[in-house]
Amino acid sequence: MKRFLLVALAPWIAVALLAGCETTKPAGESPVLAEGGTPTGESSDPRNRAKIRTELASLYYGRGSMGVALEELRLAVQADSTYAPAYSMFGLVYMELKENSLAQQNFDRALQLAPTDPDINHNFGWFLCQTKRENESIRYFLQAIRNPLYPTPWRSYAAAGQCALQKNNLKDAQGYFETALKLEPDDPDSLLKLGEIHYRNGRYEDARKFAARFNKLVEPTSESLWLAVRAERRLGDKSAETAFANQLRRRFAASAEYQLMQRGEYD
Repeated sequence: MKRFLLVALAPWIAVALLAGCETTKPAGESPVLAEGGTPTGESSDPRNRAKIRTELASLYYGRGSMGVALEELRLAVQADSTYAPAYSMFGLVYMELKENSLAQQNFDRALQLAPTDPDINHNFGWFLCQTKRENESIRYFLQAIRNPLYPTPWRSYAAAGQCALQKNNLKDAQGYFETALKLEPDDPDSLLKLGEIHYRNGRYEDARKFAARFNKLVEPTSESLWLAVRAERRLGDKSAETAFANQLRRRFAASAEYQLMQRGEYD
């Protein structure tokens, strides 16, 4: 689910998250927690304290430590109760915990404080999508995209595509994914979803090409191998179909896609 989320991280937070480190102190740049839980050298400025606490919460969220993330966020809003990203982060954590009412309340507060913030709009849009309000979610993805300072609009296009796909709106979904790929040609999620749309529309050669691009860019998944199996089956390439089927069996024998293949449920 988190693939379509956009959590703003400071550079040292992002490095720590990508490295999967076991500490919040990468290479002398992150704040070191003192005995009382306050980062040493933390600014006396309330806004900066809220920012640091929210960034720490983002890191803990990424590592799955939701309780610690919530505590950091409580300290963030205690430092500055008007810091909108803290409430957005609260929303993400509560969404992960399936506390949808609390998530909604915090996203509402974040948008009240910063109605045009692209990250907040994107993440609230994804919350709406995950709570079966797909049509409503598109509005917030488009609001994020309209911000000229938004550095990753392709993420919001891809997320809008996913939500349209959930509603079986293949036409709109295809448009959103194609726009995402114009902005970020190697976005794996958009490649795979667009390949699935082409397959469902009977364009099996295109489905094969998008599955191949995905599998070349990143480690194949059960979903990408299943798309490749079905595309090759439709195109009549038994050798390629068998090769992808063997990969699916070897790598993802417990997956839903492999079970579908075992039952012969290709479509």
